[in-house]
Amino acid sequence: MAHHDTKKNDIELLLEKIKDIHVAMMSTVAADGSLNSRPMATQEAGKDGDLWFFTYENAPKVGEVEQDQQVNISYTKPDANLFVSVSGRAELVKDRKKIKSLWKPLMKAWFPNGEDDPALALLKVHVDHAEYWDAPSGKMGGLFAILKGQSNNTKDSGGTDVRLHMP
Repeated sequence: MAHHDTKKNDIELLLEKIKDIHVAMMSTVAADGSLNSRPMATQEAGKDGDLWFFTYENAPKVGEVEQDQQVNISYTKPDANLFVSVSGRAELVKDRKKIKSLWKPLMKAWFPNGEDDPALALLKVHVDHAEYWDAPSGKMGGLFAILKGQSNNTKDSGGTDVRLHMP
């Protein structure tokens, strides 16, 4: 099992895996404990390991995140046999400067009132853990895990185990 000890390398590897996958499925926890998933377009995958998504501040997913910040983001590129699962904590961000910096004219199709819409906001997901399965040969393999905190002392999965040291 290979180990990478720097946050920078861990994040760079994650960003490399998801860079060409623009739409992901975001899962949130509903009040009754069930999971809700919906497609979301990643606006930015930051070098700090944060993922950014546009939303309306009153969207059901925002209410769910306010009750339970834990989310999962699933990226897939089936033609390349690449599958990425990201777990993290989401928070609503209403920073107008950040909204303007991430805005692209294409977003008007989903947010017709544009970047100045007072209901437009962002969901910022701070990545705690990520795994990928990358199988160019058609076989599942190459497990990659980004874990927050200390080693969990698990047995070798045959993949690459990478730990992030998140503040």
